[in-house]
Amino acid sequence: MRTRTLGTGGPSVGALGLGLMGMSGMYGPADETESIATIHAALDAGITLLDTGDFYGMGHNELLLKEALKGRNRDNALISVKFGALRTPAGGFVGFDARPAAVKNFVAYSLNRLGVDHIDIYRPARLDPVVPIEETVGAIAELIQAGYVRHIGLSEIGAGTLRRAHAVHPITDLQIEYSLISRGIETEILPAARELGVGITAYGVLSRGLISGHWTPGQATSAGDFRAHSPRFSGDNLQQNLSLVEALREVAEARGASVAQVAIAWVAAQGDDIVPLVGARRRDRLTEALGALDLSLTPDDLATIEKAVPPGAAAGDRYDAAQMAMLDSES
Repeated sequence: MRTRTLGTGGPSVGALGLGLMGMSGMYGPADETESIATIHAALDAGITLLDTGDFYGMGHNELLLKEALKGRNRDNALISVKFGALRTPAGGFVGFDARPAAVKNFVAYSLNRLGVDHIDIYRPARLDPVVPIEETVGAIAELIQAGYVRHIGLSEIGAGTLRRAHAVHPITDLQIEYSLISRGIETEILPAARELGVGITAYGVLSRGLISGHWTPGQATSAGDFRAHSPRFSGDNLQQNLSLVEALREVAEARGASVAQVAIAWVAAQGDDIVPLVGARRRDRLTEALGALDLSLTPDDLATIEKAVPPGAAAGDRYDAAQMAMLDSES
C-alpha cells in the first residue's frame, strides 16, 4: 500500500485508515467476530492507522482492538484514540471533560484496555468549552515526555483553535469530517492546517453510508443507530441526498467503479496530506474501500464529480442541533 505522512515530520501511515466506531454499536449491532476479521484484513492489506475512542461502546471498542491485535506486531498498527466524552450507564452523552487531570485519567484507562504501553496519537474528541485548548494540549505533551503518547491530534476544531494548540506543541493531525457533501473545512480550516504542517485524517468520507451507494430510501435503522436522528437521513433531506448519489453513480459506472470508491478517491485526491478514514465493519465493505486506492481520478473526472455533487448541494446538517453546537469547527 502507498503511504502518506501525517503532518510535518509526523508518522507515515497507509494511504487509507480504518475507523472502528461502527464496530461498537454506534450504527446498531455489529458482529464481533466479523469486526476482528475486518481489522485483521485491514492490517494484512497495509492499513496501519486504526482509529478508536475510549467512549465507543464505553470501552468496548478499545477492548475489541486489543483482541484483534493479539499475536500481531504492535508496531504495524498506529493507534489513534479520542477521549473526553462523558457517558451514562444507559449509553447517553452527558458532557465533555478535557481538564489536564482528566486527560491523564483517561489515558491510563485506555492503555489498560488496549493492552499497550503507548498510544500513537491521542486527541480530545471535541473542544472542551470551559478548558483552554492550551491546557489540554499541555497535558498531552507531558504524556509524550513520559512516554505514554507519541503524537498529539485534535478533532473537529476551528482554524483559530488549531493555531493556539499548535503554538503549545506540534499537532500531528486534525481529524475532521470531509467528504463530497461535507466540504466546510476548505474555506479556513484546511488552509490553516497546511500552513502549520498539520495533516488531515478525514472521517465520514461516505457520510456514514449515505453516499456509499448502498443506502436506499426507506432503509430501516436498528436500535442504537444514531443515523435515525441525523438530519441528512431524514424525510425530504434523504431524498435530496440520495438524488446526488444517483448522479454520482453515473460517474462511477463510467469509470467501472462503485459509488463508494469514487467518493473515497475524491477525498484522497484533495491532497497527499489527507488520509481518508473508512468505517468498514465487514470485510466486503473493506475490500470495496481498498479498491478506491487503485482509482486514479483525472482532472476531467474531478470536474465531472463536482458537477454531479456540487459544493453545498447536500440537504440537512451533518449532526443534530445539540451535537452541532459542540463543534468548534462549525463556530
